Amino acid sequence: MKLFNSIKKEDQKIIKAILFLFGFEPVNINLYKLALLHKSKNKNESNERLEYLGDAVLNLIVAEYLFKKYPFKDEGFLTKIRSKIVSRESLNNLGRKVGLKELINFKNVNEYSKNYNSIYGDALEAIIGAVYLDVGFEYCQEYIVKNIIIPYYDFEELVNKTHNFKSKILEWSQKEKKLIKFSTKKIILKNNSSQFESILIIENKEISKGFGSNKKSAEKDASRLACEKLELK
Repeated sequence: MKLFNSIKKEDQKIIKAILFLFGFEPVNINLYKLALLHKSKNKNESNERLEYLGDAVLNLIVAEYLFKKYPFKDEGFLTKIRSKIVSRESLNNLGRKVGLKELINFKNVNEYSKNYNSIYGDALEAIIGAVYLDVGFEYCQEYIVKNIIIPYYDFEELVNKTHNFKSKILEWSQKEKKLIKFSTKKIILKNNSSQFESILIIENKEISKGFGSNKKSAEKDASRLACEKLELK
């Protein structure tokens, strides 16, 4: 192992994180520094390309793992479980659990706040992309299965649990006799693209704000955040 006293403090943190997450020391530290660089910090260079690569790698690894784990299940079942594992909510939660909040290099400005609800999952996928480029697919697959899929996912729960946060928050409001509504609108961003913003309001009080590419996904995101805030399980 390298002597830490000859390595920059920032690099030491990243090396320790990769050791913790995957059980090996990075070969090319610059890949991981890029994987943790959010576009709010540098518009010209960010982790988006690595995120794209990591998304594809993770989907393939999870698909093969499930194919072997459930040899008698059909395509629909496998797709459903894979979707739960690689969902933005799932990856965001995992990113928080493993401490990516302390590692991601981003600038806290309002212009990018719309992206913060996916920042941890995006960074995690970017790190997976970095691992793939750093050590190759075979080792990347081994590290992800051993250090991420097996320890962090309860497959019995995944099989039996469905995530419908909007239904959950509506059921809660009926049970508690609380007035609930969504205020959803389309917003234009600075780059002239658009997205939907949904504010979930309970008894005239704003509880959460979600974003999505359409009205349904924005309300779902707002519902998810409200469930987390209200600790609804």
